[in-house]
Amino acid sequence: MKILLLGAGGQVGFELMRALGPLGALSAATRDGTLPGGARCRVADLGGDPAALRALLDEAAPDVIVNAAAYTAVDRAEDEAALAQAINAEAVDTLGRWAAAQGVAVIHYSTDYVFGGGGARAWREDDAPAPRGVYAASKLAGEQALRASGAPHLILRTAWVYAARGHNFLRTMLRLAGERDTLRVVNDQFGTPTPARLIANATAAMLARMAPRGGFAGDAAWGTYHLTASGHTSWHGFAEALLQAAQRAGLIARMPEVLAIATADYPTRAQRPAWSVLDCTRVQDVFALRLPDWHTALDAVIGELADGGAQR
Repeated sequence: MKILLLGAGGQVGFELMRALGPLGALSAATRDGTLPGGARCRVADLGGDPAALRALLDEAAPDVIVNAAAYTAVDRAEDEAALAQAINAEAVDTLGRWAAAQGVAVIHYSTDYVFGGGGARAWREDDAPAPRGVYAASKLAGEQALRASGAPHLILRTAWVYAARGHNFLRTMLRLAGERDTLRVVNDQFGTPTPARLIANATAAMLARMAPRGGFAGDAAWGTYHLTASGHTSWHGFAEALLQAAQRAGLIARMPEVLAIATADYPTRAQRPAWSVLDCTRVQDVFALRLPDWHTALDAVIGELADGGAQR
């Protein structure tokens, strides 16, 4: 099986490089043609010329496209709507159309942000989206374009992604803990912190079950799935838990005071969902996955950092 991985330099893409390798011939692509560590790879600028993206697909001739590339600057998207739309929606439309014409499968990642409001229960795959803001709308448009293309696909919605490397909430909190005595973190937005490695491992497991001999099973369970760790918390709860774990692991010298504040006390350019907990029952049932509690998943990432596993 030939796999083309787009966005190989990002948090999820980095982990997918490791997780997908055993499944077949893996070809990686990043926006500038450089992998973490400096190795060269294919160039795939999803915000650029669609003809260049189609040429890459023709040359790579994959059996599966795994799209981990995305525009994720939620606040900046409000001022860069065209670029967010190009990367998160128009490029996905190009991928889907090419894949449909060639009989190629696409695995694509989406977001909890497609559900923009509050809630009383975890969001299911068939709940009506209501995105708020440019980023959320562009990600939903990408989902819709891929479905409309007719390509066999998996759309995996995830949330609150972090890792031992890259730019994310966990690494920001660890940095600030070394600079400040007090941190102020919102406590009225709820979701599920989810490590990039969990997403990558689950993706590989799903793909392996659907293509056990290099070709896809006739009853392959294409469609949209929610994929996060189990349980949920607030950003404040996540901050306290990760800093406590980091202190136990010797990553920070002292525990700063973590003050709980309201979203209204920390205004941002784009609105964040107040409740974006995703119901992952379907992906666990269909693919026999067992998703760990977010505390357990956090401990694994802290352990990686303590062992010197972060590379950038």
